[in-house]
Amino acid sequence: MGHVAVVGIGQSRFGIRSDASLRELAFEAVKACLEDVGVQLAEVESMVVSVASDELSFALQPSAQVTDYIGFHPKPSFRVEAACASGSMAVRAGWMNVASGLADLVLVVGAEKMTEVPTPIATEVLGRAGDSLWEYPFGMTFPGYYALIAQAHMAKYGTTEAQLAAVAVKNHYYGALNPYAHMRKEITLEKALSSFVVASPLKLYDCCLISDGAAAILLASEKVAKRLRKNPIWLRGLGLGTGSLSLAHREDLTTLGASVEAARQAYDMAGVGPKEIDVAVVHDCFTIAEIVAYEDLGFCPKGEGGPLVEDRQTYIGGRIPVNVDGGLKSKGHPIGTTGVSMAVEITKQLRGEAETGRQVPNAEIGLSHNVGGNGQHAAVHVFGRDKE
Repeated sequence: MGHVAVVGIGQSRFGIRSDASLRELAFEAVKACLEDVGVQLAEVESMVVSVASDELSFALQPSAQVTDYIGFHPKPSFRVEAACASGSMAVRAGWMNVASGLADLVLVVGAEKMTEVPTPIATEVLGRAGDSLWEYPFGMTFPGYYALIAQAHMAKYGTTEAQLAAVAVKNHYYGALNPYAHMRKEITLEKALSSFVVASPLKLYDCCLISDGAAAILLASEKVAKRLRKNPIWLRGLGLGTGSLSLAHREDLTTLGASVEAARQAYDMAGVGPKEIDVAVVHDCFTIAEIVAYEDLGFCPKGEGGPLVEDRQTYIGGRIPVNVDGGLKSKGHPIGTTGVSMAVEITKQLRGEAETGRQVPNAEIGLSHNVGGNGQHAAVHVFGRDKE
């Protein structure tokens, strides 16, 4: 397998994008990505598209809208799906295209338009990403799933509501500095703790936003990457794990086995460990998800995720800066876009191009962690300034 690099990145602004359709959002990201590296679309050999939901897109094959609108015919293009981890699956598929030698230049696009349906409808659609036979029909939604995880973590490790809220405070702090974020405003611990309950113990500010947005990266083989960029960012390690569809079949709700397995694979492939990661973006669809991710990725022992964020160790200057783009919590979570947007963010950090106040100094190795559903899929990718 050959070495694969990220040579171009682009992203639309996240939010309630009533000014743009799904295909127009994708065009924004693709245009920015190609301009970032100075490549024409005609030079791209293949494309992978991530759009997670047919229902939210009002189309059976929404990826065809993207392919058609940017004018990619007649070259190879296909769609991948793994719920909220679809974007990272697209990155993985793009990497495989290049590493195998099928193509030297592959465009990876994630796009999602979620706000054209009312919030209760979006919540219902997303609820069907869980067990649609034994859980969804009985009223389970994603706030409910993660509320069960939070309650289990609190009971086993003593995690507090204040520690959950500390995740939201941190991510809103950095999201306010990110011009692409959906909710660019800081919040206080008191405001987070006093917000209304969504699914106990999760409150309003423990939950991520329903957003529209798109992101794109351009992957290149080693020979092409060195021609296009002086210092490309290399995709050094990839891990993918899976978990049971039903929460009832899991032995321990305080961990996502898929994340643990994906992290093991990615670290082994990259030849690094958690202590060598300089910056990370993790899947914080709910604040408890970020705390569990700290532990599953090896940033701290089990049960110490709450104190890690409470002690500000996941801020810049702490032990491991996490979600300094605002995370899903503040930047937003257009579900098919998130994994690609994570790759954009880590590439920016390793290039030293993040905005003032949220750039991790001298970051050399970065990690992305993206969960599909409530742990049915998990992808971990390790990026580096050096290829190995």
